[in-house]
Amino acid sequence: MQASTFSAKGSLGSDIGIIRASSKFGQFSKRSSSVKNLFITDRKSSCRSRFGSLVMGAELARARARVESISGSSAKPRFVKAQASSEDLEAESSPKPQGKSSGSVLPYVGVACLGAILFGYHLGVVNGALEYLSKDLGIAENAVLQGNFNNVTSWPGWVVSTSLAGATLGSFTGGSLADKFGRTRTFQLDAIPLAVGAFLCATAQSVQTMIIGRLLAGIGIGISSALVPLYISEISPTEIRGALGSVNQLFICIGILAALVAGLPLAGNPLWWRTMFGIAMVPSILLALGMGISPESPRWLFQQGKTAEAERAIKTLWGKERVAEVMHDLRTGSQGSTEPEAGWFDLFSSRYWKVVSVGAALFLFQQLAGINAVVYYSTSVFRSAGIASDVAASALVGASNVFGTAIASSLMDKQGRKSLLITSFSGMAASMLLLSLSFTWKVLAPYSGNLAVIGTVLYVLSFSLGAGPVPALLLPEIFASRIRAKAVALSLGMHWVSNFVIGLYFLSVVNKFGISSVYLGFSMVCILAVLYIAANVVETKGRSLEEIERALNPAV
Repeated sequence: MQASTFSAKGSLGSDIGIIRASSKFGQFSKRSSSVKNLFITDRKSSCRSRFGSLVMGAELARARARVESISGSSAKPRFVKAQASSEDLEAESSPKPQGKSSGSVLPYVGVACLGAILFGYHLGVVNGALEYLSKDLGIAENAVLQGNFNNVTSWPGWVVSTSLAGATLGSFTGGSLADKFGRTRTFQLDAIPLAVGAFLCATAQSVQTMIIGRLLAGIGIGISSALVPLYISEISPTEIRGALGSVNQLFICIGILAALVAGLPLAGNPLWWRTMFGIAMVPSILLALGMGISPESPRWLFQQGKTAEAERAIKTLWGKERVAEVMHDLRTGSQGSTEPEAGWFDLFSSRYWKVVSVGAALFLFQQLAGINAVVYYSTSVFRSAGIASDVAASALVGASNVFGTAIASSLMDKQGRKSLLITSFSGMAASMLLLSLSFTWKVLAPYSGNLAVIGTVLYVLSFSLGAGPVPALLLPEIFASRIRAKAVALSLGMHWVSNFVIGLYFLSVVNKFGISSVYLGFSMVCILAVLYIAANVVETKGRSLEEIERALNPAV
């Protein structure tokens, strides 16, 4: 019996300490007394039974559960801090949702993804339509149509590249617009250049009008390229934010495929190219209408001091059960900080530059790893393998991209962002090495065509598993709330600038150094990316945006 008593005291030492501490608070005195009486009863009953120690163990387990329930549900935050670890503090002080959520975020993610579809569609639509629109507008005699992309001063070259220049401009302005007008209102403003640009392209009677239309459409897709991942990350629940964020890349791929499918009637109807451009007006209008009924980002509303509107948005998106939890996170994230929205120069301050440089570097590695170059050159690679159809080559690359992105969506919240990035760039490095060797090793000469196709498909699959979808998802997660929109815009600007430069000079570099050397260089870039990611990128899986912000920016 004495041993049992000592055992009880030892096993419940921490619980008794909590009871004694809580007895100092008047509101806990009655509960503490009832728990103490329960412990005394347990010790007496253990003396009367030869199985007393076992009985008492079971009773004490139940008593301990009651003690934890009392202290966890009633203690004030300062009391918990005195008794609990940092993990316990976070668990006790943050309200948790109860039951099934009554909100629904998916419809609003779907509306935002109309911007991603337009992103992919406007990029892909010109590829199939360029030859036909050039003949119709009287600019067919041009070196660009023969594959000489170095001559960008030619009219078709401007038709192709103007959208990229517009996208660069749009990506830099999208962040400021999103901070000033809010996410949903900026989407509605973005629908204007998207729709007007599509209309001008569809009705153009001169190449100048076509170029203006492409410029406006480019500005629109530049804004949406920054805005879609930003909005999705801010309205998505933590537990599925990775999966929903990667949907952005998936719908970009779907948009590109839609553009390829839209071009199928061209062979029988050369004027179909106008309809191809006009189709883009439909999702633009739907985007504007859909954002008219979509909730604003709760985080942006909270930053603007619109607490009541933020709570209504949370209720719509995640259900009333999570209002207290999310508002707690927002208040904790902003506690002690009354700073205004950051300016552009703040991004380069010592406080933020390290994390901003990570975002810019990810997009720089994404482009310098050769994805657009592989897409540009895939037709020639497949022709060397005996696949003469441009449509078949493009469809195979596009299908591989969609398939890999769909897999990434299912893995994003399980494997994590960082591990997918490392796996992706490692696979891209191996694929590029295979492509390079297939062009140089005489031993592989009989199989060079098939190896080139396999290497290209594996490269695109590897890209779509991480390097494609993760940067746009990761950036809004790692940037502090006051710099998030502008930092995302800066990083996307890096994406569009590098995209434009690679598209401009890729073939000239190939002509000078050879495709094998260029592919080997891409492989080296991928290896450098793996090393950089391993050393500098943090894992954000399962952490709220406010938790990530506090971890990366302790001064906030």
